[in-house]
Amino acid sequence: MAPIAAFARRLAFAAATLALVAATPAAAVPTDQEQLARINDYFNGVKTMSGDFVQFGPSGERTEGTFIIARPGKVLFTYDPPTKVDVVADGKSVVVRDKRRATQDVWPLSKTPLRFLLADTIDLTADANVASVSADDDLVTVVIQEATVFGEGKLALMFDARTSELRQWTVTDAQGLDTTVAVYNLKTGVKADPALFHVDYLQSIGRNK
Repeated sequence: MAPIAAFARRLAFAAATLALVAATPAAAVPTDQEQLARINDYFNGVKTMSGDFVQFGPSGERTEGTFIIARPGKVLFTYDPPTKVDVVADGKSVVVRDKRRATQDVWPLSKTPLRFLLADTIDLTADANVASVSADDDLVTVVIQEATVFGEGKLALMFDARTSELRQWTVTDAQGLDTTVAVYNLKTGVKADPALFHVDYLQSIGRNK
């Protein structure tokens, strides 16, 4: 099990690499298309995944918790106390639930960065929005640029260079602010109770479009 400190160091390194200046590859180094094809093969073979996460917000605030993914379309992020927030996707919407205020905000899943992680089939080699690919001995970083409900932004997905496992992602919003999530203690092929991803739309105080 990798300690949180190790992931924090990796986050610091990843932030430096988001300049995306890639060295010229040697002949034996996989091409960008080969790297993306490996990631496609691995990720499309994973339908359910659970683990722990640590999140760093734009101001350096840190939160932790657990998550479970059931592709296509479903995810639940449960934050540890004192944070009283859950993020859930039920296949069509992404909902941020504030348990302290008993409110929730709803966005279409198709217009959020999470749609890339939760798609039924991922094909990064054919995605016209892939802006760049960079690799080193540890990580392969894929940057996707697109418009979302939050405005123009980018999503940097980072995968283990050897196993193609998802390691972390950084969302950069229209104001240039970064939110980074690192995942660890990953388990695949886990049972995912459909009830975990239930959304009660009647409780929504507003639907964001």
